[in-house]
Amino acid sequence: MQQTPGFAVRKAAADILGAVVHARRPLDGELDPVSGHSGFRALDSKDRALVRAILGACLRRRGRIAAIVDALLDRPIPEKTGRVLDILHVAAAQVLFLDVPDRAAVSVAVDLAAADRRARPYKGLVNGVLRRLSREKDALLADFSDVRGTPPDWLFDRWTAAWGEATAVAIAHALANEPELDLTVKSDPELWAQRLGGRVVATGSVRLSRKGAVETFEGYGEGAWWVQDAAAALPARLLGPLAGKRVADLCAAPGGKTAQLAAAGGRVTAVDISGKRLKRVAENLARLGFEADIVAADLKDWQPAERFDAILLDAPCSATGTIRRHPDVAWTKRSQDIATLAGVQALLLRRAAGWLVPGGTLVYCTCSLELEEGEAQIAAFLAEVPGFALVPVAPGEIGGLAECVTDEGCLRTLPCHLGGAEAADGGLDGFFAARLTRL
Repeated sequence: MQQTPGFAVRKAAADILGAVVHARRPLDGELDPVSGHSGFRALDSKDRALVRAILGACLRRRGRIAAIVDALLDRPIPEKTGRVLDILHVAAAQVLFLDVPDRAAVSVAVDLAAADRRARPYKGLVNGVLRRLSREKDALLADFSDVRGTPPDWLFDRWTAAWGEATAVAIAHALANEPELDLTVKSDPELWAQRLGGRVVATGSVRLSRKGAVETFEGYGEGAWWVQDAAAALPARLLGPLAGKRVADLCAAPGGKTAQLAAAGGRVTAVDISGKRLKRVAENLARLGFEADIVAADLKDWQPAERFDAILLDAPCSATGTIRRHPDVAWTKRSQDIATLAGVQALLLRRAAGWLVPGGTLVYCTCSLELEEGEAQIAAFLAEVPGFALVPVAPGEIGGLAECVTDEGCLRTLPCHLGGAEAADGGLDGFFAARLTRL
């Protein structure tokens, strides 16, 4: 039987959406061109791009799509695996948010339901719901305009408790939009912004609205820049001048911060538990013309031969600050993960602190929006470990972004900072960083 045009694309999208939201599999793994979902790997580059676009809309606006679909259902769907809802969400994302003909989105969704053993009994329901959605989409979008997009309730509630409802809403709105591409350049950001058709944001990163394979962009082959979110580029700056100093980049992959430390003249040791990810770090450093000692090791067991003048610990975390770039994180992480990760962070911070020379500087950072992985972690460390002091961050060190400095003097970026998604500057990933010195 010949498949409907577009069937393979929508089937791959529905399969991967289910793997992310039900089985909690990372989206990057499912979209890996070598080891990812078999249906995705079988597609050509144009169809793969459509799968990515569909999944981006599904995950970034999952709350709004769910509210609209629920409003069109007379009663909850009893099918337990979520397959019917996955098919409905994939079609709804196309009808509501993508430039895809409604008829094609509806027709293929009905065919998907008919071809799936679990969804087949609901083929008529899928058809009816989506036809009504197509007819009433403008009214439905207006009726559900205030519904949050990406974060599930447990995350939104945490952010409300931490920063108030207005800020939590601003974060949620920022997460609903795909971010632009940020680059850290070796030198002359204004020149490279002009060459690449971008702009320089307040922090000094070059921000591009263009899409496509970065390997094809001017300057990539000659190692003039590397991809790094503007917020992720801030913690390494807090270590200050590094020329000739021994510097450790702990949990180094994917290597953007390693490149920054090497560019600043540090003698860098990059440590990460994943040998596979460190291979990518080495390849990127080679392209950029930088050098570092690369060590594959578990920090819970590793011990350096001598102490470091400066240490950057980018601790493993829930990564909720990266949801704007990785919307699957909102659905693959659970509330209990945060306490587990906080325990790991506390252990690694205390170990790393012991590897610092007297008078040396340690920057602890996480790409998390959760207080337990940031502010609370540093407060506990300073209360329990003698001989260390917090060195406050000055706005001038981070592009003048005073809104990103906490009352205690730590760095705290939120997705709604730097103008958020609606303003010209376009927001930041969520990051926390604290600078400590060994007395």
